[in-house]
Amino acid sequence: MTMMNLFESENSQNFTSSPKTTKYDLPDADVTLIENFFTTQESSDLITNLINDIAWQQHAITIFGKKINQPRLTAFYGDQNKIYSYSRLVMNPMPWNEDLLFIKSRIESYINIKFTSVLLNYYRNGNDSMGWHADDEKELGINPVIGSVSFGQTRTFQLKHIKRKDIKKVDMSLSNGSLLLMKGTTQHFWQHQIPKTSKFLDARINLTFRVIQ
Repeated sequence: MTMMNLFESENSQNFTSSPKTTKYDLPDADVTLIENFFTTQESSDLITNLINDIAWQQHAITIFGKKINQPRLTAFYGDQNKIYSYSRLVMNPMPWNEDLLFIKSRIESYINIKFTSVLLNYYRNGNDSMGWHADDEKELGINPVIGSVSFGQTRTFQLKHIKRKDIKKVDMSLSNGSLLLMKGTTQHFWQHQIPKTSKFLDARINLTFRVIQ
């Protein structure tokens, strides 16, 4: 059964798993985690397809004037001419494939928004990571909506307030098939990261859907 057929067969019954929604009470932020947003079978099929079918690359980025290889593999897909740039890296979108459109449609039906692109990150093991940053690039608009989907290994996702040192860092587990929504002023006041770990971990793929203006 193809991903598109999976979506069509479940459209009338919503989700076959039992999604659990957690709304985080954070100042200056709008953050919601929906666990089991995709079923176990969907997640298993999708991560296999994404590992094999996505045009993964390892880019060099510039941090504090120094070029380093990103500690993960990345890819960028989306609507034509929706270019995205960060850390002096300019990414031109590859055209959507069937699996990405399936994931995109599921999220859009839940939050009633039309995404134009997706940045994919492939964390091959615990040594792969993402440093502290905010998704605040100008092409994402004033208050960007970020739909972050995770498949595979559960990884710790951390949030910290940029200005208020009295607020403790927030740790949350992004599990297989989960959807994390960040909206409103979140990117103005909070940074997030996926830290390295010495633990033996399997692969994880994260997809951050976004609207490029």
